[in-house]
Amino acid sequence: MTAPEAGRGIGGLAEQTTTFVGLPRDRFRILHVSTGNVCRSPITERLTRHFVRERLGILGGPLIVESAGTWGHEGAPMEANAETVLADFGADASGFVGRELLDEHVIRADLVLTATRDHRAQVISMGHSAGLRTFTLKEFTRLVNAIDPATLPSLEEGVVARARALVRAAAALRGWLLAPTAEADEVYDPYGAPLTFFRSIGEEIHQALDPVVTALTGVPART
Repeated sequence: MTAPEAGRGIGGLAEQTTTFVGLPRDRFRILHVSTGNVCRSPITERLTRHFVRERLGILGGPLIVESAGTWGHEGAPMEANAETVLADFGADASGFVGRELLDEHVIRADLVLTATRDHRAQVISMGHSAGLRTFTLKEFTRLVNAIDPATLPSLEEGVVARARALVRAAAALRGWLLAPTAEADEVYDPYGAPLTFFRSIGEEIHQALDPVVTALTGVPART
């Protein structure tokens, strides 16, 4: 496996090459997945980076945030309307390049958050013991909201330890805390839609991400 290209991590720093066996334990990698990797997952990736930066006041560090698409437009820029949505939230859209989802992306991810249940099923079908660390974004939000933050490691113990504990706790709750409807866990595709629909999807993603990043970092959003 080669190292991911510069710009994919939160801090835009190229990372060291790793192997499939013995992945580094001092980092936590979040992978956002949608279909084309030009609309939903780029918005989610860049908003996650933005929220982490707001809460922790740093770029880079142990949290790595990436995205890819099950039918990814390899090398493509994100949609212009997606860039506008990110600008609405003050997030950086620059330097984004679309990617097709590969085995190596799933293998090295500690948490996979997908736009829909179909994306989740596709990631899990790739194997690599992905089932316990793959959720739809809204599913993960629902589970995270049911977890007592006091049961998670503190930031003094490390953000990576906290993030890994959060994923384990969410996986344990999955069979007990079901969605009210099947559609409740979906983020619908705005590809080709007008800016107003992109903005509504961006707001959905924002609302779903906020409690997730708060739980990951232990720092609430600034009011």
